[in-house]
Amino acid sequence: MTTHTGPRIGSGSLVIATHNSGKLKEISALLEPHGVKCLSAGSLGLPEPAETGKTFAENALIKARASAEASGMAALADDSGLSVTALGGRPGVYTADWAERQWFEGEPGRDWYMAMGKIEGLLAEKGPDAPRDAWFSCVLALAWPDGESAVYEGRINGSLTWPPRGTLGFGYDPVFLPQGREQTFAELKPEEKHAMSHRADAFRKLVAEQFG
Repeated sequence: MTTHTGPRIGSGSLVIATHNSGKLKEISALLEPHGVKCLSAGSLGLPEPAETGKTFAENALIKARASAEASGMAALADDSGLSVTALGGRPGVYTADWAERQWFEGEPGRDWYMAMGKIEGLLAEKGPDAPRDAWFSCVLALAWPDGESAVYEGRINGSLTWPPRGTLGFGYDPVFLPQGREQTFAELKPEEKHAMSHRADAFRKLVAEQFG
């Protein structure tokens, strides 16, 4: 999916609409070969907008546009999550929300094992014949200060397994089996996962249009 026919990123600086240093490092590594210097919204002191969208694309655009408007520079944001066929596409845009909990100190946190267990419990309620198909989605949104924007969507299909397996991934990776593989995302080496992931798929589309 692409909604942009205007200017390209080109070489220079790009704001990555995140306050997560790990995500900045990952995206920087993907864009560095194209002469792009990445700066995080966090390092620039930009606020984090509320993600009120109903789709991955809406949330990614909210974040990208907020950073572009606040910085006066082109900005890139992503939104991603897991969708389960038997659950009508849930958790979808609420993927991270399903892992949220309050720790005993009163501090917010995320318990991904709890979230994986919630999905497994809902599937169990549907009986042993419930399909276990699932997919990961990633939407990358580019926004320019003049209001132009571009959206690129990546996806990887697979199925869910139980119990969780592997320690190399994060989030729902330990229960996701990519199509055609017998190892979960959390059992694959990072370079193997990154080569086939939903984020890699979205970045291939972005690179093809922006730098091709």
